[in-house]
Amino acid sequence: MKMINRICCFLVLICYYSGVSAQFYENQRCRCVCPSPASVFNKTQSKMTDRKLYSAYVPPSKCNCGGVILPHVSDEIRDNAQVFCPRCDCKYESRNTTIIMVVVIMVLWVLMLLSAYLIFLMILDPLLTQKQRKVYIDIKNADEAQSFLINGEEPED
Repeated sequence: MKMINRICCFLVLICYYSGVSAQFYENQRCRCVCPSPASVFNKTQSKMTDRKLYSAYVPPSKCNCGGVILPHVSDEIRDNAQVFCPRCDCKYESRNTTIIMVVVIMVLWVLMLLSAYLIFLMILDPLLTQKQRKVYIDIKNADEAQSFLINGEEPED
């Protein structure tokens, strides 16, 4: 029985670790935007605005067509790299995922606080409106209204 418990704990830990490790992201990347290979080599009648995004985690010195795009494309494109690569726009991007994560957590926290406040007001509203209910008196002429104001009497229904 102890062996089964240990195996179950081990499997749970492995599943937890794989889920946590999949959530880490790189802070730097090389992002290349290129036209579709079909539009460059005139194989089909495709739109000239079709673009393809290539992204890789490489050092800044390898942020070019040869370091990012050519290792992931077919041999036909590699053979015609001198035609394909000049049309690609590669940029090295750096971002801080910690700041992004903190901002997202703050936004979620504010939304939770506002939701709790809304629920509180929805519960409190019926309690407050019960105390403030007064009977509306329909007075037809000005003489009745003046007599009620002077005497301070409550009108009869």
